[in-house]
Amino acid sequence: MERGELLRWLTEDRDEALRELWLRADTVRRDTVGDEVHLRGLIEISNRCVRQCWYCGIRAGNAALTRYRMTADEVIEGAQAAASLGYGTVVLQGGEDPGLTREWVSDVVARIKADLPLSVALSLGERSTRELATWRRAGADRYLLRFETSNAALFARIHPPGTDSAVRDRIGLLRELKDLGYEVGSGSMVGIPGQSIADIAEDILLYRDLDLDMIGVGPFIPHPATPLGGTLALSGEGQAPATELMTYKVLALARVCCPRANIPSTSALATLNLREGRELGLMRGANVLMPNLTPLRYRVHYEIYPAKACIRETAQQCHACMQHRIRSIGRHIGHGAGSATQRSFGAGVPAPGRLPFAGSQHRHVPTLKPGPPRREKSS
Repeated sequence: MERGELLRWLTEDRDEALRELWLRADTVRRDTVGDEVHLRGLIEISNRCVRQCWYCGIRAGNAALTRYRMTADEVIEGAQAAASLGYGTVVLQGGEDPGLTREWVSDVVARIKADLPLSVALSLGERSTRELATWRRAGADRYLLRFETSNAALFARIHPPGTDSAVRDRIGLLRELKDLGYEVGSGSMVGIPGQSIADIAEDILLYRDLDLDMIGVGPFIPHPATPLGGTLALSGEGQAPATELMTYKVLALARVCCPRANIPSTSALATLNLREGRELGLMRGANVLMPNLTPLRYRVHYEIYPAKACIRETAQQCHACMQHRIRSIGRHIGHGAGSATQRSFGAGVPAPGRLPFAGSQHRHVPTLKPGPPRREKSS
């Protein structure tokens, strides 16, 4: 799928045509990553951050936010909870916090890897090559860093340097992470003020160019205590909408373009549609959910955007809810790490652009042809 076809799908709003896209994405998902839904236990280890991103509630300039940084023992307790619930991966996420030092993170990762049967994913922002290499040697398996938008000028506008940090080349950093041996996750926001439909098409092409192991897609939801959450607006002709529907389109197209990737149905989707947002994401290409294991006393303060879903559920309640949602759509919980790098296009696994049919033979599926471009409905 190339740029022109991506643009046609991104501007398509006919229900009948979009049902074809949902089916195509779900079929590719089923025949490349299967019906398993992998659960990644999320621990938000710090909401301290030196950056000043124009949309994020934990930006350094938000003086109203109660700040925290978990202790190493608290993080280990969260990882133990992940293992006891049968998860294959724990995700340690935080702001760009200098207090999460190279030695501290390395020690926590090494303790988890020594004592628990878990893969460890880190999501700690733009860090130095030395830090990233040390954490990889300590046993970290994955690193998650969203590029947010492929539009370099827009990225620079909404990601100014922080209180004591300089902006790095994030795309270059993603390639560096792969060279260090990490499984690499990235992704983008949908509907950033000033972002066009053409920008979103370029985002999807960049997913493929980077050969990402994990792709995270979420709607733009600014925190009210940020420049983009208040009076500042960067919009105009051709603005991409920050809607639930547009997010599903990007998720589905990401699956078609990057068949082997792990793609979560995000908490941001659940924030827009608490009743069935996660399920619809799973039915339109996703294969990962990320139950939150952050202690409740901290979780309410990890407010990257307002009204986050499920911030007052215990780990056990969240797990039970996820189980029910997965089973309600005829899927089942995956076991193990669910590594994208362990998948290959072999017998019974179609290559990109090929979908399986009954029997052992496969034939090429013609590209679906959406109708002429139409503007998406905002309601």
